[in-house]
Amino acid sequence: MTPASPTTPPDPDSATDAAPDAVHDSAPSSAPYSVPDVAPDSAPVPRPAPLPAEADVRAAFARAAFEVTPGPMPLEAVRRAGRIRRRRRTTALSAFSVLTVASAVAAVVALTPVRPSPPPLPPAAVPPTAVRTSAPAPRTGADLPPAPSPKRVVAAGERVDAGKGWRIWLTRDGKHWTGPEGYENFRSAVDGNIDLTAPNVSHQSEGNGEGAFHSGLYYGTRTAGRVELKGAGDRVIVATLLELPGRPGWGVWYAHSGPTDGDVSPVLYDRAGKKLSSLPPS
Repeated sequence: MTPASPTTPPDPDSATDAAPDAVHDSAPSSAPYSVPDVAPDSAPVPRPAPLPAEADVRAAFARAAFEVTPGPMPLEAVRRAGRIRRRRRTTALSAFSVLTVASAVAAVVALTPVRPSPPPLPPAAVPPTAVRTSAPAPRTGADLPPAPSPKRVVAAGERVDAGKGWRIWLTRDGKHWTGPEGYENFRSAVDGNIDLTAPNVSHQSEGNGEGAFHSGLYYGTRTAGRVELKGAGDRVIVATLLELPGRPGWGVWYAHSGPTDGDVSPVLYDRAGKKLSSLPPS
């Protein structure tokens, strides 16, 4: 038997060109169209589309991003969520602190030892009261310190009760006083009979066998502290001082002496206790 000769593969181009004619010639007239009888191996292979460049891809993405309009940021929702988280954190920390303090207090109470109360002390012995066997020696007038000198600022014309029926009042021109009998006396402070530039005192007295009322002016100083009457037996009588408002540079003093004080001598002192002036006993 004679071997078959090898078949030469047809040319794709020639097969493509001839196929339509063959189909056209052999197709019956009644069929609307016909599928060409082409071998699968002889069909044309499609070519892949070229890939876009990287720069074109970036440009396309950039255009798409610029065309997107972002929505409004939910700031109120973010703040509300933050406040809720802060409250929760604060509540948790407060509860933890309370638990920590309670645990520490409980530990201190548990560790504090209980000490027994000390026994009561025996009552202290009270020393016997000393019994004075003799009365103290009476103090004489020389041993007693002088009483503080009261000094009053009075209004012009104000009546001052000087005791034992005597009344004194001051005006801008001097001293006025009345006694138990009701008659009025006056001693001027501005008639020129006294020197207001030098510290000094004046003295008027009226009395009987039961005692005397003494009064006068002090003047020539704005630092008058007190006027004392020196009596018999080192007796010291502190006078009361009266002045008008504004410290005019003069004032009035008065005091009472007893039947045994005898003649008295007025002495003027400043506020520091320095002797400024005095008169002889009368």
